[in-house]
Amino acid sequence: MRERAVQQRVLPGGCPLWLIDRPGAGILSAKLWMRGGSSSDPRGQRGAAQLLAGVLSRGCGELSGDALADLVEGCGAGLRCEAAEDGTLISLKCASSDAEALLPLLLLMVRRPWLVDDQIDLERQLNLQTLQRQKEDPFQLAHDQLRGLLYGDGPYGHDALGVEAELKAIGKPELEQLARSYGRSGAVLVLAGELPAEAERWLLSGLGDEAWPCSAPERQAGPTGLQQPQLACSNDDTEQLVLMLGASTTPLGAPHALALRLLHCHLGVGMSSRLFVALREEHGLAYDVGVHYPARLGDAPFVFHLSTSSDRAAEATRELLSEWQRLLDQAISAADLELALAKFRGQEALGRQTSSQIADRHALVLGHGLPFDFADQSLRDAAELAPEQLLTAARELLTQPSLSLCGPSAALKQAETVWNAHSLSGAAKG
Repeated sequence: MRERAVQQRVLPGGCPLWLIDRPGAGILSAKLWMRGGSSSDPRGQRGAAQLLAGVLSRGCGELSGDALADLVEGCGAGLRCEAAEDGTLISLKCASSDAEALLPLLLLMVRRPWLVDDQIDLERQLNLQTLQRQKEDPFQLAHDQLRGLLYGDGPYGHDALGVEAELKAIGKPELEQLARSYGRSGAVLVLAGELPAEAERWLLSGLGDEAWPCSAPERQAGPTGLQQPQLACSNDDTEQLVLMLGASTTPLGAPHALALRLLHCHLGVGMSSRLFVALREEHGLAYDVGVHYPARLGDAPFVFHLSTSSDRAAEATRELLSEWQRLLDQAISAADLELALAKFRGQEALGRQTSSQIADRHALVLGHGLPFDFADQSLRDAAELAPEQLLTAARELLTQPSLSLCGPSAALKQAETVWNAHSLSGAAKG
């Protein structure tokens, strides 16, 4: 990206503002990333961050929820708020010609939200319904179990939507207190697209002379995971078995994180990926197979996921464990590494096609306390990695995975027998 197309400024009160000029399309994307997502939910209030994020779009400043929706939809724009594990994100996408009317909403939603009891109750009910539906999804059940194995009752140990009993008890006073904390741990605002000359002034216009006390997010250690092999099973009367094998690893930007990213590309990206070829093409075991490795401020999960027919539970478990063990026993070939690099570069390119993607990428990186050019530097660093370095990363971070299973009882017993006999479980050692 041309350096002259990027400007860095600071809003009154301290929030960093990055302006990325991409003229031509007449579209403007804004991403306000505030540190403090579900991992920062107060004790006894798991689900508060997501509940508040949902309520933010239900009115702000002088605009009721209906008036806010009419304004945004009348401009053909998109405005959404959501809380993830490490932060809360407010996203706006609109025509540049509508920026004067819509940009003020970003800071108004943070500083002057409408926290109205009936709207809080409605948002809470929607979240509770979603949690209830998740209990009917075997894939989600396996995922929730694995999260518990890897993070216990720690900050990463619950769904961003929360825990039912605690979510039901969260009210307006708790959300008001949480809203006042926005920005205290850092925030960053990124605008990308066709930028009006008055964009910064319009951002601030809704607040008058009020400044938002805030700071740039600092690089700091996030939540840590548990480092011991465990097994969890959930009985589900279906014809399939869902397996999730994973370990808590390391934060975005930490040593070995880039090596794990290349292993993720090698194992789980595309039809040429190792797991797809070995488990689906060669053994015919997988309805669905892949690798999950999200960016996190703390110890990110590195997860193999597989769904298979219940009558092949033992074979599927054995082969999945063998693929994990393979990571620890031998380095990938130079040809496989070159293909993984190509996939990594391709993913980076695909993630920079639109102004919204570019703003989102930079907001995430800056929110983690990493430099603006982190993605470009990662591309350069990845080209320097050797197969042996990927093997070292695997041996340091992936030696004690945990296994989560969801399926019929007979399949669970078969899978558990295979797990207990394998050295990765710890049960077979000694």
